[in-house]
Amino acid sequence: MKRSLLCLALLLGKVMAQTPVSFCNPLNLNYRFGYDTPSYREAADPVIHLFRGKYYLYASKSGGYWFSDDLVNWHYRPCKTLPVEEYAPTVETIHDTVFFIASGGGHKIFYSTDPQQDNWSTYSSTFPLSMTDPALFCDDDGRVYFYYGCSSKDPIRGVELNPLKQFDTIGSPVVLIGHHFNEYGWEEHGELNNNKKDGWNEGSWMTKYNGKYYLQYAAPGTEFKVYGDGVYVADKPLGPFRYMPNSPFSYKPRGFINGAGHGSTFKDKYGNYWHVATMTISVRHMFERRIGLFPAFFDKEGELHCLTAFGDYPMTMPARKMNYEKESLFAGWMLLSYNKPAIASTSITQHAPGLACDEEVRTWWSAASGDPGEWLQVDLQKKGSVNAIQVNFADEGATLKAGDPIKPYRYKIDVSIDSLHWSTLVNKTNNTADITHDYIVLPNPTVARFVRITGLQVPDGKFSLSGFRIFGKGAGKKPMPVTGIGVSRDKRDSRRARVSWQPVKNATGYVVHFGTKRNKLYHSVMVYDDHFLDLTGLNRDVPYFFSVDAFNENGVTKGQAVR
Repeated sequence: MKRSLLCLALLLGKVMAQTPVSFCNPLNLNYRFGYDTPSYREAADPVIHLFRGKYYLYASKSGGYWFSDDLVNWHYRPCKTLPVEEYAPTVETIHDTVFFIASGGGHKIFYSTDPQQDNWSTYSSTFPLSMTDPALFCDDDGRVYFYYGCSSKDPIRGVELNPLKQFDTIGSPVVLIGHHFNEYGWEEHGELNNNKKDGWNEGSWMTKYNGKYYLQYAAPGTEFKVYGDGVYVADKPLGPFRYMPNSPFSYKPRGFINGAGHGSTFKDKYGNYWHVATMTISVRHMFERRIGLFPAFFDKEGELHCLTAFGDYPMTMPARKMNYEKESLFAGWMLLSYNKPAIASTSITQHAPGLACDEEVRTWWSAASGDPGEWLQVDLQKKGSVNAIQVNFADEGATLKAGDPIKPYRYKIDVSIDSLHWSTLVNKTNNTADITHDYIVLPNPTVARFVRITGLQVPDGKFSLSGFRIFGKGAGKKPMPVTGIGVSRDKRDSRRARVSWQPVKNATGYVVHFGTKRNKLYHSVMVYDDHFLDLTGLNRDVPYFFSVDAFNENGVTKGQAVR
């Protein structure tokens, strides 16, 4: 009997260990309210740093930082010994010590041998250079380099530092990346790269791979949906650098939440590369931003790429080394709630119930109050298997500022087949976490047609949702393949192109893939409702290949690549 129980326990443990853990962008963190008016939440310019088996996440204006064992479950560490109210932090390990610099940090450099504790000390208080969007990089030989710059005019520069003499500079800074919006369309300022001027080149980051140095940078501005990261490559830490024509390698201009710029590329415990980046809302304030995490990899030719296809849908977190050219982290759970009929207890002008299901984080439904009992109900129109739900709160009417006491959101989610008989699926009645993009994976798939969320407590203002996103699988057929793909490159400005295709009758949307080679369609843009896409951020005179996938609630149908 004991042996049988032991065998059963081992089997259950093995099954549980093999159950994939998933996450969904934007990351499920306690995004803090800012100091400015109007009230808004913010975290941006992220760095994820692996130190002694734990991941540490540093971000702008966050009052502290986070740590994690698995990149999924993050724990907040308030901090008073670092300038955590500044922008654009950078960290680097040199020997057994972590060094920290922040943009505008008063020319100070901090260090710690145990970031779990709030006991950072000052290493240098007389750093001679600008600290605007700093980046520290320690090479394999122990030599240290510093990269910086954030401007629509000035370039990104770099210089070597002496870590044994309080990071004094060795030699003079050199220009590494200038502005070239006429050649590189994604650098042009504007929501659609349409303002006919240089954007902001900023947020540099260095990654070394196979003896090459990859200097990454962001453009054209943190408030734009087209915000992305490009890359230059060199044989030496200070160049000369050459532009990688697949830039921006990190790019997400469409979908529920957009932007994938000013980030950092790092390696996890298993040797997989990731890119953590800034995602934009920028409605209440230009700096209303969130954080996204995307798989990244270097292909056989050494080109750096970031995978953002279905980048705000559930992704599985690997527990082994992955081959991203052949494998995907996409969980395969489709969105069941897009543009489905929604009703609510109450709503206010310009914030109707349907805006919680329109796949646009910049719009939201709001109840007329924050009182307990306000609710939103979505009709999926047919029964589907629900695997996960992402609840994105909108903070309508909030007046909170950084430092104010925070009451966490509390709510419950009920489901029904017939809208008459209900059962509780998620119960956050006693929630104590300040979470605004709550992602819940169900222990078992649940069949439902109607899904209702009821507010029980709000931090301030009204009960409101920018996205009530229900993921799972429909019981029908996948869409037919896309046909009739055409590409029209602007003859006067090859930085711009229109991709069009024949609409597929039962498709919810499409994913346009493109790249500089037929077998390297690493870039992607999600399209709902339309059957065309205008790309405004291409590189002049660089050839591109395209394909278009169709998707609906039942899955994805791959397309064929065309020139």
